[in-house]
This record gives sequence, C-alpha cells and structure tokens, in this order.
Amino acid sequence: MAVKLRLTRMGAKKAPRYRIVAADSRFARDGRVIETLGYVDPTTNPATVNVDKEKALDWLKKGAQPSDTVRNLLSSQGVMKQFHEDKLAAKKEKK
Repeated sequence: MAVKLRLTRMGAKKAPRYRIVAADSRFARDGRVIETLGYVDPTTNPATVNVDKEKALDWLKKGAQPSDTVRNLLSSQGVMKQFHEDKLAAKKEKK
C-alpha cells in the first residue's frame, strides 16, 4: 500500500479549509483516509497551520510520501528537519 500525506478539501464554497491526512494514494483526494494529522486554514492572514508533529514523524518513518504542498507545510513547522535529523542519527548508530 502506497501511503501519501496530502491535503483533503473541507469547508464551504469560496471558504476552503484543508485537512492534512495520511491516505492510500489509490483513493480519491477527498476519499477514504487512514489518519488525520492536522489542518490548514488559508483564509486567515497569515494562514493557520496546525500539525500533530508526532503523528507526522511516525508516518514519515513508516515510508509515507508527502505531496509537495504538505512537504512545504511540514518544513515550515519544523517536521521535515526533525525527520532528517532522526534519520541521520539512526544512520550513525548503525555504523
């Protein structure tokens, strides 16, 4: 199963809200999800981003691939940096 971290659209017409979810890549954008990791509200200035960092790191460690937009959001929250540091630490422990 190919798991992706991506956005699903919620909210009303002309008032979008997005959830950051882990979903099987074969399902539709707004289809079945495995787990919700956070949300994004782009209508506020600046955009409100709330991510459960522990869940996101767990899915990244399991091999889930983030979409480009989710990767940017996770980077802005410091999750991708933490993932990279954990990966390097694990690699050093192996040696």
